[in-house]
Amino acid sequence: MNYIEELQDVIRKLHGAETTHVETVPVVETFNGQIVWEGEVEVFDLLDHPTASRIYAWAHDTDDLSNPRRHVTVLHLPPAITPRKAVQASIVSDYREQQNAES
Repeated sequence: MNYIEELQDVIRKLHGAETTHVETVPVVETFNGQIVWEGEVEVFDLLDHPTASRIYAWAHDTDDLSNPRRHVTVLHLPPAITPRKAVQASIVSDYREQQNAES
């Protein structure tokens, strides 16, 4: 299974929809002049999804031995309407989860 098929499988499991790969978009997200995220976002058209026609997805390795690979999917819904905005939404979500875990 190649990388695109891996992401399509994750999307199918999480969102119950088939996909067509559209493009790969490089994204560099900075904050205060520092790179906080850099990678490629895969863009897929969603087939027969009830709320979104597109989804953004990527994966990265982690330091967690029990979960060595993390997959991220972000539906194309406001405010996540571009690959860059999807990355920003994911960063904000991760930050909020971390803050809630520390509380």
